[in-house]
Amino acid sequence: MDLRVAAYAVVERRGRLLLTHWRRGHMHGWTLPGGGLESGEDPRDAVVREVLEETGLEARIGKLLGVDSRVMVREEVPDGIDPELHTIRIVYRASVKDGPLQHEIDGSSDEARWVPLREVRALRTLSLVQTGMRMAGIDPRSRGGGQRARRTAG
Repeated sequence: MDLRVAAYAVVERRGRLLLTHWRRGHMHGWTLPGGGLESGEDPRDAVVREVLEETGLEARIGKLLGVDSRVMVREEVPDGIDPELHTIRIVYRASVKDGPLQHEIDGSSDEARWVPLREVRALRTLSLVQTGMRMAGIDPRSRGGGQRARRTAG
């Protein structure tokens, strides 16, 4: 089974969430900016690099929100390659300097967009978006958009 370690940023500003559109063959969906760590790379450095590559924006990394681990079965893998992939996703809160969005060229994403929080649920998103929003305490249903989700004892 292959292992992939990646780092991602939850960037929310004025009721909008920064998302990138991921595409591989016929598979696609909106996700958080970020991606795989290079050999020996610190996860915080990986997030800064990936946000810049995918959006053209300079990120400032904040609080570590959490680590998500899951095993999935990949589609479209070459013969002889194990289709199971264990992904470890490190998720940070981040902010970005103002600037125009730039779409990644020749990468795994093809568009960057500020999406109003109330519209996120209507998009075709990868599970990482909901995971990151939950970790950040962002409730897309709240009137103000970026208000923290209410937590109840249970």
